[in-house]
Amino acid sequence: MPAEIGDVAPDFKLPSVSEGDFTLSQFKGDKRVVLSFHVFDFTSG
Repeated sequence: MPAEIGDVAPDFKLPSVSEGDFTLSQFKGDKRVVLSFHVFDFTSG
């Protein structure tokens, strides 16, 4: 099922470019978070 505008994203953990990891839940209540996926943007296919 595709995501809809306003859907709540599940929590996830990703490595930080500076130090350690971060989770989506760390930003809860702070501000809006935009998740952007660019399929095939950085590939030759």
